[in-house]
Amino acid sequence: MKDGSDCPTFSKGRTGYPVRPLLSVLEGIAVKRKLFEEDHEMFREMAAEFNARAVAPHYTQWDEDHMMPRELWSAAGEQGLLGLAVPEEFGGMGMSDYRFRTVLDEEFAKSNHLAVGLAFHLHDDMVLPHLLAYGSDDLKARWLPGMVSGEKITSVAWTEPGAGSDLRGIRTKAVRDGDDWLITGQKTFIGNGISGDASLVLARTDGGTGRGNRDSFSLFMVQKGEGYNTGKQLDKMGLKASDTAELFFDNVRVPHADLVGEEGKGLQYAAEQLPQGRLAIAVASSAVVRATYEATVRYTKDRNAFGERIIDFQNSRFELADILTEVEVTEAYVDQAILAFNAGELDAAGAARAKLWASERAKSVTDRCLQLHGGYGYIMEYPVAQAYLAARLLTIFGGTNEIMRDVVGRTIAG
Repeated sequence: MKDGSDCPTFSKGRTGYPVRPLLSVLEGIAVKRKLFEEDHEMFREMAAEFNARAVAPHYTQWDEDHMMPRELWSAAGEQGLLGLAVPEEFGGMGMSDYRFRTVLDEEFAKSNHLAVGLAFHLHDDMVLPHLLAYGSDDLKARWLPGMVSGEKITSVAWTEPGAGSDLRGIRTKAVRDGDDWLITGQKTFIGNGISGDASLVLARTDGGTGRGNRDSFSLFMVQKGEGYNTGKQLDKMGLKASDTAELFFDNVRVPHADLVGEEGKGLQYAAEQLPQGRLAIAVASSAVVRATYEATVRYTKDRNAFGERIIDFQNSRFELADILTEVEVTEAYVDQAILAFNAGELDAAGAARAKLWASERAKSVTDRCLQLHGGYGYIMEYPVAQAYLAARLLTIFGGTNEIMRDVVGRTIAG
């Protein structure tokens, strides 16, 4: 081994000795993650068991139906997988350590069940933090126990047809009418929009028109039974098991008690809680990168062409060496963001950088891994094809990566 004689002779360096394949070198010095402790690994066993028992046997059918059944949410609640950060007084476990949520996302990504992770993310990483931070005692008592048990499914109704990532361009309005508010407008791309029981709605409350300012918007927890209508199910490229729809509000009467926090603080609240939402996307992206890489290594070792394994071709090994490096760099970067979040130190720009980096890697890695699968990579029964379609959302969801670059760029400019 010292003279390199037993290394595959793909090419020779200037010394005349064979160049040891980069993939083998990198695998020999693989970076060991230090993020998780024993409690997290015990939680992983529970999450993996739930995934194998309650998700895997049915996921293909849910994908065809474009819908997950309510029974899945109830089962997840019974297993203790929802509302991890909810205090015990409201039925939760008070587990604010984000490493537990990371474990859950990784287990869904391993088996290509990312749509389940996305649905839970909207519920746990977008709606829940706003209720915990700003909700009245009444709102918490009415919603948190059901969110933990899976009895109540929630969604986030911010995006509009004419205002995607531009929240100040939102036109849905809420007008005060005595002790109530009347909400009128339209939302789109709403995950859990059909299956959900309520939406966290961002609406304009200052009576103005045109782009609003920081004090123009408020948040409301609006029950579907209070009158908003769900439009048609939107047919997405991927993640089809997670339902997505339009929502329509026509003078929907909402009690003032359903206002989340103070009037006019909606944008402020959204900005304060966006780091968690964007961290969740970075975590999912990193998990997709790892899972897709490992599936591709297995495929290239099993698949032969021209009498050799795919992995034995120099191009395959070089490509996988690059990808492995990106996998480990992404994990290390996102892991640091998770620890910063746990310490209360992850700001909007830091979360934007993590989301930007990890989601771009997910898009790039799934594309390159698909190429290494050849024609089979284009067949939907292969995990890489599903991962490719799922990853394409990650640079758009939670604010496009162009917005992430702008957020980061403004902090650089000062």
